[in-house]
Amino acid sequence: MYRLDELTARFGGELCGDGATRIGRVAPLDVAGNGDIAFLANPKYVSQLSNCQASAVILGPAVRDLTDLPRIVTSDPYLYFARVAALLNPPARSVPGSHPSATVLGTVAPSACVGPGVFVGEGSRIGEDVIVGAGASIGPGCHVGAGTIIHPRAVVYHDCIIGERCIIHSGAVIGADGFGFARQKDGVWVKIPQTGRVVIGSDVEVGANTTIDRGALDDTVIENGVKLDNQIQIAHNVRIGEHTAIAGCVGIAGSTHIGRRCMIGGQAGIIGHLEICDDVVVSAGTLVSKSIRKPGVYTASLPVQGHAEWVRNFAHLRHLDALSERVRSLEQLAKTNDKAKP
Repeated sequence: MYRLDELTARFGGELCGDGATRIGRVAPLDVAGNGDIAFLANPKYVSQLSNCQASAVILGPAVRDLTDLPRIVTSDPYLYFARVAALLNPPARSVPGSHPSATVLGTVAPSACVGPGVFVGEGSRIGEDVIVGAGASIGPGCHVGAGTIIHPRAVVYHDCIIGERCIIHSGAVIGADGFGFARQKDGVWVKIPQTGRVVIGSDVEVGANTTIDRGALDDTVIENGVKLDNQIQIAHNVRIGEHTAIAGCVGIAGSTHIGRRCMIGGQAGIIGHLEICDDVVVSAGTLVSKSIRKPGVYTASLPVQGHAEWVRNFAHLRHLDALSERVRSLEQLAKTNDKAKP
């Protein structure tokens, strides 16, 4: 457990109330109890503050006086909560060494932990303090940087590079063939060998069942600090800039380049060979069909509505061409009449 004054000494913030208050875990406002620290980052939950039973709370300056609980006041309560949560929930310590059932043909640092049933291919290098979970597979010629965690049954194909302090979740597939085919005149598809790699920087997180295809000729590149949610498809030769975050079920087609510090909402689709500049936000469900060269928020989706209303609105959309033609005809008629006036 930690005292509140220990937290402010470590992370900053203004302490209000008893600094000797001890907390052992983080919890939501509505269920927190003795020994818990809660946080208020979203104004929609401010009503829960009055009945909160937590030992302490993290909140912003605008609501600092809405409770008498011991509290830490900070300009960014959500970020502060993240740091406290990480402090209170350190990763489990692993035992260095390779499990007897693992097949290790490459080199493994003495401090690394290789779990049951793991395969490490010839020529691969596993760095210091790496953890490779049960049943994971790392193909020949790969390099996994220090402090990276590869969870059970993730797969890294041959010659891929993963930087330091990355997290690769279960079911992720790094370096499968990109979708590259040439078509004959008779319709038969001819496979194009995918000879590039996947190169992942440091401090990258790859969600469960996310797939990152290897490049066709050049590499697919995920730069430092990128955060990828679950079930994302990243095609061959895509490049994603530093500290970009992409939510679940996004599909990115081949050879698209995404800039730094972008945020891509869930179920967005990005077609191939596009350029998206730095600091772009793409709303959930948006189809990006052309390059984006100016920072900002971009949306191309309809809000939810009742079925009957949607049918009515769609019926109007079906008649837009006819309505446009009618307007043009009326404008032309008006011009003709103006000319005919004495």
